[in-house]
Amino acid sequence: MRLENKVALVTGASSGIGEGIAIRFAREGARVAVNYRSEKERDAAERVVAACGASAIAVQADVARRDEVQAMVDRVVAECGRLDVAVNNAGIEIKRPFLEATDEEWERVIGVNLYGPYVVSQCAARAMVATGDGGRLLSISSVHEDIPFPGYTSYCASKGGMRMMMRNLALELAPHRITVNDIAPGAIATPINQAMLDDPTARANALSEIPLDRFGTPADVAAVAVFLASDEAAYVTGSTYYVDGGLTQQVTKY
Repeated sequence: MRLENKVALVTGASSGIGEGIAIRFAREGARVAVNYRSEKERDAAERVVAACGASAIAVQADVARRDEVQAMVDRVVAECGRLDVAVNNAGIEIKRPFLEATDEEWERVIGVNLYGPYVVSQCAARAMVATGDGGRLLSISSVHEDIPFPGYTSYCASKGGMRMMMRNLALELAPHRITVNDIAPGAIATPINQAMLDDPTARANALSEIPLDRFGTPADVAAVAVFLASDEAAYVTGSTYYVDGGLTQQVTKY
């Protein structure tokens, strides 16, 4: 088991990619803190905790609120004794043409997708430095940290910012033996993409851009996350790992 005796916090872990990472981490021996945002997600989070095993805990926090994030990290350290891995997975998207987008929508997406990883990473890194044993910071970015996505300007901006933050933190935190990396999924079969998956035309269009001719799964992303969280990746930092079936390498068809 590659994460034996490790303590890992996964944000937004009550469904989708976060759920997949939390469960895979637990199977690899980690004690997992399953983060969820609101009371309406509590039951789902508890279900993930049950799948992770007896040592897992559910922790509520809105990642866009520093006080809640700090309380969450403090609780993880208090109950589990340390924090070795933090995965910034919580994220949202709002589809809106740029000319119609509102400040409220922009601030909401940036708050969750960029400020959230900033504050979670900072609080987690401080806990790791205090322990003195190094650590791992992972963020679930997107192929749209590189690929434009019309109608989702705030989302693309948040993921592009996440990429640059990761690269900067990799340098700043290296003296503390904290590695920092991004995972950039492509089209993954999760609830956030359900409308596209249920639309035959949209589904076919999406598949036409994926060389491996299938949608990814949370397990595909979790497999890369386990590697990056493990001791096997001790010399890996400052990189984005694409989990996209070749989408970012696809040549536009004319």
